[in-house]
Amino acid sequence: MECTGWVDGLNPLMLFHITKATSQTDTSQSKKMRGAGLWQLGQSITRRLAQTDKKAVARRYFASEADLKKTVLYDFHVAHGGKMVPFAGWSMPIQYKDSIMDSTLNCRENGSLFDVSHMCGLSLKGKDCIPFLEKLVVADVAGLAPNTGTLTVFTNEKGGAIDDSVITKVTNDHIYLVVNAGCRDKDLAHIEEHMKAFKAKGGDVSWHIHDERSLLALQGPLAGPVLQHLTKDDLSKLYFGEFRMLDINGVYCYLTRTGYTGEDGFEISVPSEHAVDLAKQILEKSEGKVRLTGLGARDSLRLEAGLCLYGNDMEQHTTPVEAGLTWAIGKRRRAEGGFLGAEVILKQIAEGPSIRRVGFFSSGPPARGHSEIQSEKGENIGEVTSGGFSPCLKKNIAMGYVKSGSHKAGTKLKIVVRGKSYEGAVTKMPFVPTKYYKP
Repeated sequence: MECTGWVDGLNPLMLFHITKATSQTDTSQSKKMRGAGLWQLGQSITRRLAQTDKKAVARRYFASEADLKKTVLYDFHVAHGGKMVPFAGWSMPIQYKDSIMDSTLNCRENGSLFDVSHMCGLSLKGKDCIPFLEKLVVADVAGLAPNTGTLTVFTNEKGGAIDDSVITKVTNDHIYLVVNAGCRDKDLAHIEEHMKAFKAKGGDVSWHIHDERSLLALQGPLAGPVLQHLTKDDLSKLYFGEFRMLDINGVYCYLTRTGYTGEDGFEISVPSEHAVDLAKQILEKSEGKVRLTGLGARDSLRLEAGLCLYGNDMEQHTTPVEAGLTWAIGKRRRAEGGFLGAEVILKQIAEGPSIRRVGFFSSGPPARGHSEIQSEKGENIGEVTSGGFSPCLKKNIAMGYVKSGSHKAGTKLKIVVRGKSYEGAVTKMPFVPTKYYKP
């Protein structure tokens, strides 16, 4: 659900080839990969500078360190070798001392600890908080059991996605949700605008933005065993999508069994003054197997899991149905509507969308955002939205949108990279099987 903050689609996977050059070995293959990455970087920045005011772009994408916000773990990242880059107005680690490929593999084999404190947590409270939220999202919030959550989409009047978000129904009068860092301002403005109108009609709802808390994501097969060392609550009884308020490392935390990697794991909302100590304890209890991991590996992990990156794979003109998220629209909501853009979305469910998000394998250089997708006859049928080399599968993977009829698994196609077309095929997602902890 993370929101892109990269130059012209320049996401961490695109930077993979550049950062891989920091490894100790320098084979001829890595030299080629480095050249490809630098080409992508140069072309992306040059293209953007040519299209817009150069000073404005420089201010936006090459902001000085003083202009960037920092999480409370900033010094901790730097001390552990974190390579800090601008992301959605924050200075965040793209990687640490190990390569992005090694970090990706270690998350799947052992575990990773991510600082995701740049994302925005908030609570909605009041007896009408559920009917209020259901005007803005496609989920059946009322139908959720207490302390359970789901992925949902905030929609606009045309059915497009304003943002995707993980929401949790704590109780009937308390909703906890997390929105993307790059979408924070527009999301909060959207919620506030509708809240004022709702309250003016007598609705009982209020909100609190949790800027006093930090957010850590512990992911991978060791997430459960390691975190269990720091709490007396039995985590084996907490399943994927469930939420608890509990004591972790002596501190009152919000714990959700969820993540953005396809692995089992947790997102831990902790008071900011205790975030660094909690991170230290998690790493210590893992005996070095869980590693600090940056945005680069986070992006390759989510792509392997077939998860959308807002701003790349889903935007304000993309509906949840087109994005392959029809499952997130509750059955009651499909019957009743009542959310923004419902007419458009329900019509697409009934008749089918004209385009669909799909996954691909491809030959040649890895496909990148905006690469053209063609039929075998060379006709334009769509566009890649995310792509790169999969560290786990050791092959090129990508996702994008194609015309309905060309979306079925096994459909052969061509992907254009740097003016040359390469063979590819539609495949089912996730690319790497998910390992969510379910009963």
